[in-house]
Amino acid sequence: MAVTMTYTSLAADVQSYLERTDTATIDKIPTFIMLAEQILAAEIKFLGNLTVDTSTLTASDPVVAKPARWRKTVSINITVAGERRPVLERRYEYIRNYWPDPTETGVPLYYADYDYTHWFLGPTPAAAYSFEVLYYERPVPLDSTNQTNWFTEYAPQAMLYGSLLQAMPFLKNDPRIPTWQSMYDKYVAELKTEDKLRIADRQAVAVDT
Repeated sequence: MAVTMTYTSLAADVQSYLERTDTATIDKIPTFIMLAEQILAAEIKFLGNLTVDTSTLTASDPVVAKPARWRKTVSINITVAGERRPVLERRYEYIRNYWPDPTETGVPLYYADYDYTHWFLGPTPAAAYSFEVLYYERPVPLDSTNQTNWFTEYAPQAMLYGSLLQAMPFLKNDPRIPTWQSMYDKYVAELKTEDKLRIADRQAVAVDT
């Protein structure tokens, strides 16, 4: 039976590989893991975290809050009089040019990233339309209270070698950087290949249907 990586087991493995027992290093292991998570999340999309969220727009407000841990939008749809309609992605400048007065309302046709935590719609919603967003979500970060996530289940090797790689600058152990970097790159490359195949499969299904 396969053993699933947990935050606790990952921290123990990092300490074992580093062969360090000093408090200064042990206290930094959570930071090494956190940095590895952030870098790995930036490198791959992983369809395992493709998420659907539904909510309701606020009438007369063109600014919409993104879901917690949002990373990248795939699509947005709204429902108008029972009809599902796509809201298309455009640049913020395009929307402001298309709909220069945000106090005027209508049925939203376009969305743009307003900032990292909000979208901007145009036209400004005339009613509290239901909307659905498909997006990539960052996993809940690992810590002592959240022992597992997508990374520990599907990318344990990348998490281990990524955490070791992040430890090297702190330990000033430059000679080990190429070793951990090559191992990390190997497993990240495998994840990226799998991700591309899944994305291609999803696109093929969309075309066929």
